[in-house]
Amino acid sequence: MLAYIIRRILLIFPTLLGIMIINFIVIQAAPGGPIEQAIARLQGLDVDATARVSGVDQGEVSGSRSNSRLGSGSSSIKYRGAQGLDPEIIADLERMYGFDKPAPERLFLMIGRYIRFDFGESFFRDQKVTDIVLEKMPVSISLGLWTTLLTYLISIPLGIAKAVRDGTRMDVWSSGIIVVGNAVPGFLFAILLIVLFSGGRYFDWFPLRGLTSPEWETFGFFEKIFDYFWHLALPVFSLLVGAFAGLTLLTKNSFLDEINKQYVMTARAKGVSERRVLYGHIFRNAMLIIIAGFPGAFISILFTGALLTEIIFSLDGIGLLGYEAAINRDYPVMFATLYFFTLLGLVMQLISDLTYTLVDPRIDFESRNA
Repeated sequence: MLAYIIRRILLIFPTLLGIMIINFIVIQAAPGGPIEQAIARLQGLDVDATARVSGVDQGEVSGSRSNSRLGSGSSSIKYRGAQGLDPEIIADLERMYGFDKPAPERLFLMIGRYIRFDFGESFFRDQKVTDIVLEKMPVSISLGLWTTLLTYLISIPLGIAKAVRDGTRMDVWSSGIIVVGNAVPGFLFAILLIVLFSGGRYFDWFPLRGLTSPEWETFGFFEKIFDYFWHLALPVFSLLVGAFAGLTLLTKNSFLDEINKQYVMTARAKGVSERRVLYGHIFRNAMLIIIAGFPGAFISILFTGALLTEIIFSLDGIGLLGYEAAINRDYPVMFATLYFFTLLGLVMQLISDLTYTLVDPRIDFESRNA
């Protein structure tokens, strides 16, 4: 097992490198860039961006930034709308954002820094990228962790119950509710929750924005815990409705497939109790495919599914940060979040494989690779 873990860890590095190179190349073809946005601000033009951006004026342009801000962009940039600007100002902008170097050199420097977990500074926020990501991380981790945990705690028992009672009234009615819940978009359900329970038109039971109350620091220990979950209740519930449907049906189908196999019939013929057959024999085999989906479920809820939820409930998390970075062409933030998401996904996949052996000790990755 140790040799297998070492091989998987070593495979993370070329995989991560390949993903970063591919995305760097794709960015080269993307229209616009931080320099064009800076030129638009210099000329007083409106720029479509939702992030808080520190303005760039000619006094700031004359300064220079650290090489740690080198990102990506087009190696042959045509700055449309730059007519009338002093070419020296444009040259200063290129040096400021690190675009005075050819693309291969920028890529090499970026990879070298990322190996050391040095992500540089944001182009349009006067902060280090690491500080920005760490600042937003509690919101996204809270949404992803509790949504994934509640999804598994609800879906697995419900899926098992549906499999045992396949075709009964309980199975039919619960399937109808699951399908309806899955059909309603999460963001639409989030708006409905606000209207119903957050002072929209009916009840004002839950807060509308933020992860904690402004006076959270003055609360006692148990008051802080209550306030934290009080703010998370509606966002997590809006994500949960659409997340548990697929896992519930997957659990049901996995158990149904195992229930009809020969070893189950043999165990029943020997007089083994139904409970022991279900949880002693079927459970560990049926759970393998469910465990395999855990990393993908966690990553999707953590980084992609929560974007609209963060916007609707005014939660300043990683999803919103990534969206704003893409709109603003804030390449250091874009690539740092991509690097972190990819690394976390690969690590979670390794953890998922190792969890197989906990559920079913008969699985031996070493003998499979021998």
